[in-house]
Amino acid sequence: MPEATGGAGREGNPLLPELRIGRRRFLQGALAAAGGLAITGMGGRAAHRIPAHAKHHPKHQPLPAVTQTVLDSGVVVPTARWLIEENAKSGTNNWVVTGIQTAHAIEGYASQVSAIPGDGLVLFVSTTAASFHVEAYRMGYYQGLGGRLIETSDTVAGVVQAPATVTPGVNTVSCPWNPSMTLNVTSEWPPGNYLLKLVGSGGEQQYIPLTVRDDASTATYVMQNSVSCWQAYNLWGGYSLYYGRVANGGQNFANRARIVSFDRPYPQTWAQGAADFFGNEFPLLYQMEQIGLDMTYWTDVDLHNSPARLGQHQALFTLGHDEYWSYEMRSAAQNALAGGTNLAFLGANACYRQIRLQPSSVGPNRLQACYKNAAEDPASRASPGLTTVDWNQAPLNNPESTLIGSTYQSVGANADLVVSDGSSWLWKGCGLPDGTRLAGVVQGEYDRYVPSLPGPPNVDVFGHSPVPGQNNWSDITYFSNPGAGGVLATGMSSWVFKLSNTTGFPWNIVPQPIPGVTDVLLRAMENVYGTFGSGPASEKQPSSGTWDAVYSGAAARAPSAQGTNAA
Repeated sequence: MPEATGGAGREGNPLLPELRIGRRRFLQGALAAAGGLAITGMGGRAAHRIPAHAKHHPKHQPLPAVTQTVLDSGVVVPTARWLIEENAKSGTNNWVVTGIQTAHAIEGYASQVSAIPGDGLVLFVSTTAASFHVEAYRMGYYQGLGGRLIETSDTVAGVVQAPATVTPGVNTVSCPWNPSMTLNVTSEWPPGNYLLKLVGSGGEQQYIPLTVRDDASTATYVMQNSVSCWQAYNLWGGYSLYYGRVANGGQNFANRARIVSFDRPYPQTWAQGAADFFGNEFPLLYQMEQIGLDMTYWTDVDLHNSPARLGQHQALFTLGHDEYWSYEMRSAAQNALAGGTNLAFLGANACYRQIRLQPSSVGPNRLQACYKNAAEDPASRASPGLTTVDWNQAPLNNPESTLIGSTYQSVGANADLVVSDGSSWLWKGCGLPDGTRLAGVVQGEYDRYVPSLPGPPNVDVFGHSPVPGQNNWSDITYFSNPGAGGVLATGMSSWVFKLSNTTGFPWNIVPQPIPGVTDVLLRAMENVYGTFGSGPASEKQPSSGTWDAVYSGAAARAPSAQGTNAA
C-alpha cells in the first residue's frame, strides 16, 4: 500500500487529490485468512508484545494523510493513511474468549469509558483466579482477524472483591472495589475500539470494553459507541433501568433501578462482558476499518462531555441501539446538524429517553439517571427540561422525530426489508427495483415515519417494510434542510448486525453473511460513506419529501404505536 506525501498526522483534510485504489487492494487475503480460523485455536496468547510495523513498497510515493479514494463500486470516500497502515499490521484472533466461562470467575470495570494517551486507566477486577493479567486488543479489520494486541500487562495477584452495594430508593448497584492495576494509555495505543481481555491463571476470561479517543481529531467520520444504552440494560447485580429484584426471587419493572452506575462490570452472559459492542457495533467497525476510512472514535458520554467537538466532523454514526440521550447530547446533534454535520442513525429507538449523568466516587459521568416517570424524578420540579422521561412525554414534549425524522414504534419485528425507492442515492448501484425484498433484515426494535408527528415535512422514505402481526411498518428515512446536514435513519435495530461479513469468528460473536443480503447492505453503506463524507448532504442529495408515496389515505392517518418499557 503506498504512503503519502504531506502531513504525518493520523487525520487531516479530506479535500485532497483523488486516488483510484480498489477496496480489496488495501488489505488482500483477508477472506482466506479468516476462513481458516477455528475456535479451538483461539486460546493462546500472542507471541509478540511489540506491534509489527507496516510494510511499505519502496517504489511508491507515500500517500497523503487523507486521500479521496475510489472504491471498486466507483464511490469516492476519504481514507486515512494511518488507519490503512494500522490495519496492515499483524492481526490476531486471540482476543476471542475461549473455553467454558462461568459467571463471576473474573470480571471488572474501568475508571473511564474512554481514554486518551496520557491517561492512567484504573481497573477494578474481582476474580477467583490466583492471578491474572490483561491483554489490550484494538478491534478492527486486520486481515480479517478482527484485532491487534497492543499491550499485555504484568501479572498481578487475584482477589475476590467485596460484594456490590445497592442504594435504597433508586436501586443503584455499585462495586466499591479496590483498584487492581493501572494501565497507562500511551501514544502506542491508536484511537479506536478496544477490548481489555482479563485472563486468569486458571483460564478465566472476560472483557472490559474501552474507547480510545483523539480529541484533536478533525476526521470525516465519528463512530460513537452507545455506552449509555449498554449501561441502561446492564442487569449485573440484579438491577437495570428495566428490571429489579422482587422478594419472590423474580424481577419486575416497578422495582427497576432509577439510577445505574458504570462502577460495575457487564455480565459474563452478555457477550463475555463486551455488552452490545459485538451485536450492534462491531460489524460496522469491521467494514469501516477494512476500507480505511478517515474516522475517529468516541462514546455518547464523550458527546455529552464535549458537545462542540461534533461540529469538527462531517458525519456522526450512531449505531444499532442508541436510546438514551442527555440534553447535552441532543443539543450537540441538533447544533452540528444545523452547521452541516450529517447524522446517520444506523439502528432504531434512538434518542428515545432523556438521561442525566452524574459523578460517582470513581469520577465524573459515572451515574446515569433515568426515572421514566416525571412524578418520581426530583429534577422535574426545579429543572423540568431535564426530566428523565421519554422525549415525547411531558414536560419535554419533544419527540425524537424532530431530530431523526422517524420515531420509535415497538419491538419484536421479524420482517423482510422492502425497498420503496430503488432509485434513491442510498440504493444506487445495488440494482434493487421498487418492491425488492431483502429477507429477514428487519428485526427487533423498529421506527417509522409518522406524518402527524412534529418533524421535518420533507422526509424521503427509501424502505417501507410491513411488520407482520403488528399492523405497522419499519421505514428507512432521510431528510435534509438547505445549508444543513442530512439525516439518515435505518429504522431497524438489526441494520448493523446484518452488516456482518466474516465467517472467521464463532457465530455467537457475530453472525455469518447472508447470501444476497449482506453484500447489498454493505454496498448501500458505501453510498452512505460517499454521500455523508463529502460535506453537508443537503448540497448533493437534498430531500424532496417522497413519504407521501407510501403514506396516503388511511396509512397517512395511522397513529404512532405506543412505545414499550421493554425497549
